[in-house]
Amino acid sequence: MKKYVAEFIGTFWLVLGGCGSAVLAAAFPHVGIGLLGVSLAFGLTVLTMAYAIGHISGCHLNPAVSIGLWAGGRFEAKELLPYILAQVGGAVAAGGILFLIASGNASFDVTAGFASNGYGEHSPGGYTLRSALITEVVMTMLFLIVILGSTDSRAPKGMAPVAIGLCLTLIHLISIPITNTSVNPARSTGVAIFVGGWAVAQLWVFWVAPIIGAVAGAGIYRFIGGDGE
Repeated sequence: MKKYVAEFIGTFWLVLGGCGSAVLAAAFPHVGIGLLGVSLAFGLTVLTMAYAIGHISGCHLNPAVSIGLWAGGRFEAKELLPYILAQVGGAVAAGGILFLIASGNASFDVTAGFASNGYGEHSPGGYTLRSALITEVVMTMLFLIVILGSTDSRAPKGMAPVAIGLCLTLIHLISIPITNTSVNPARSTGVAIFVGGWAVAQLWVFWVAPIIGAVAGAGIYRFIGGDGE
């Protein structure tokens, strides 16, 4: 149970910190943090929580990561459902807190996006469904390779959180204009349910593509790093 609570708290922090920076601070008049700031915020949530709860739950914070670690031989199948439920629960709770905070501003309009992921007219840069699928698959694939590689028994000790956090930052720098960056079904779900409509209708992409990418990344790392743990 402690592992599941840790995953709930960690995913709560990821969504509150990452999506919160996008909703509350990205375009704040005169001192907005912009795309770079939001990218750093997502990376910092993972970096800080990896040190805080990595030794308790492994700090997955992401259903695609949990599935990828299982596919990579690092995680037991019986733990998948409880982990995923805890992650989605934490993400939805964070989305609710963020909604309560943001709605304290009279100009807040949840239908404007609320940091939801999307494609087509709901892509920040107007990118198509094909672009969204390719981006989410490839970015999650590479994310899993970094996760598995940096936590390999042969990798430098204690540096995995830094590598993983910086990798997530880089992923956001690349892909925010395309999909608003998911690579995490829980993160996408946690805000989409408050937007409803188009955000929920397009949510399937941000479950299917990251899971495919995670499994592909696990398969690649098992091939190239198979002699290690």
